[in-house]
Amino acid sequence: MRDTSDITTVIRQWMESFFMRSMRDWTRYVRRAGLSVPQFGLLMRLYHGGRCEVHDIGEHFAITSAAASQLTEKLVKSGLVRRAEDPDDRRARQIALTAKGRSLVERGIEERYRFVDELVSSLTGRERDAVRTALPTLLEAEERLAGADRRHTK
Repeated sequence: MRDTSDITTVIRQWMESFFMRSMRDWTRYVRRAGLSVPQFGLLMRLYHGGRCEVHDIGEHFAITSAAASQLTEKLVKSGLVRRAEDPDDRRARQIALTAKGRSLVERGIEERYRFVDELVSSLTGRERDAVRTALPTLLEAEERLAGADRRHTK
């Protein structure tokens, strides 16, 4: 078996650098928007997962329903989230992003990944070609691992 320590080291260094830069830019944006990280996390959950009930938020973030309700209330008051009746159960209340909340999340996503454009612009043509060739291989390998993980958790 070939020694993989050199490629493992490079990938780990890239992951660390990417994660730190991404999180730093994202956290700056969240703070400038006047939100806490958990508040923005809730907005992201709604953006990617769609409307849900407050207890779903509690389960997602491993917090009590009361804490999830308080977190939600602050976002309702800010006009970023709205409460609505569940169309399938009028007794239940769902929360969903407002247009203002969706816009805020989309700007946050753009902000978080803006450095990728800067990074790519700083590469030479040859370097861009090398990355364009290598990254799909890593993505395919990750998809295989994710598929194996899903099969093992069923």
